Order: sequence, then structure tokens, then C-alpha cells
Amino acid sequence: MNVFGVDIGGSGIKGAPVDLERGTLAEERHKVLTPRPATPDGVAGRVAEVVAHFGWTGPVGVTFPGVVTGSTVRTAANVDKSWIGVDAGTLLSDRLGGLPVTVLNDADAAGIAETTFGAGRGRKGTVILLTLGTGIGSALFVDGRLVPNTELGHLELKGHDAETRASTKAKEDEDLTWEHWATRRLSKYLAHVEMLFSRNCSSSAAA
Repeated sequence: MNVFGVDIGGSGIKGAPVDLERGTLAEERHKVLTPRPATPDGVAGRVAEVVAHFGWTGPVGVTFPGVVTGSTVRTAANVDKSWIGVDAGTLLSDRLGGLPVTVLNDADAAGIAETTFGAGRGRKGTVILLTLGTGIGSALFVDGRLVPNTELGHLELKGHDAETRASTKAKEDEDLTWEHWATRRLSKYLAHVEMLFSRNCSSSAAA
């Protein structure tokens, strides 16, 4: 069984049909740039563009870079603040001609995939997955059950939001070498997360 997966990111919007049994892309993904500003209407238009590229007419799963409850957006750190309070599922379904749409926090979706098909599969105890991109996303699982909408990228690190110092966007914006970023930024953030959760974690995964 295939569904269409779309990832809304702070810099790009990517999509492709996904094979749910294998946990792999069924076709090469298509990417467009996230509009500036990344308003609901602008982003919805780009999502429709990605879906139309494949002529897709079935269910669509959308991941969003912020807290999502039901299908309503509650935070918007890396897209326009006008997303807050928007029913993203309804908005996107309308723009896609009534196709059924499910919306989920992006890191939670990555974590579910990892616990189903990847390194987190069959793990007990507490498992943390981190996603590194425009921001830092997190997914937290306890004995295989998701604790939704954790925002570990917004932990304070040296007086700053952690993702403003340790995300890959921070590396690019400050033109840091991979070594500098990994050893002086990312490693300090990971050590901070490990300190906070080390008593409970049996494993962790980062992507």
C-alpha cells in the first residue's frame, strides 16, 4: 500500500509516494523551495505543486515543523507565525481537491518510521530521535509509545535556543566547518540532552 508523503521544512518542501510495507520511497522525491514568507496559503500552494507533480489522487501524509494537535498547528518556529491556530489538515485537503490529509509533527513522524523500520525497532525503555535541519526536531518514545510534540531543539544552550547554535542551518549561516560544528556545537547539545535523559534512556537515535 502506498500513500503520498510531504515534508514541510523551513527551507524546502519535499514529497513522493511512500511504500508503507517497506518504509521506502516508491519514486524519487520532488522538492520545491519553501516560500518566503512561509504563510499557510503560500505553503499550501507549494504542497499542491509537489502532489500535482506526481498526479497523485490518494491519501496524503504531511509532516510539519512545529507542535500539531489533531491537525491544528500550535507552534511555528521555522515558518510564518500565522500558522498558529490553523487547521492544517483542512487547509491542505481543500487545496488538494478534497484528498484525505493527515498532519503530524515532522520529528514525531520520523521517529515513528525509525521505531517501525529502523534503529528504534523493538527497543524498550526510552528512545530519543533527533532530526537536524533548519531547526532541531525530536521524538521521544517510552517502551515503543510516542510522547508527542517534544521540542528538545528549544532547550537552552549557553543562553540561546539550542537549534540556533547546533542545527545544520546554524552551521551554514555561520559558515562553520563540519569539524567545528560537530565538535563545538552539536556535541555540546547532544551532551546536554544526554545529561537530561541519561537515567532513563536505554538507547537513542539521531538523524
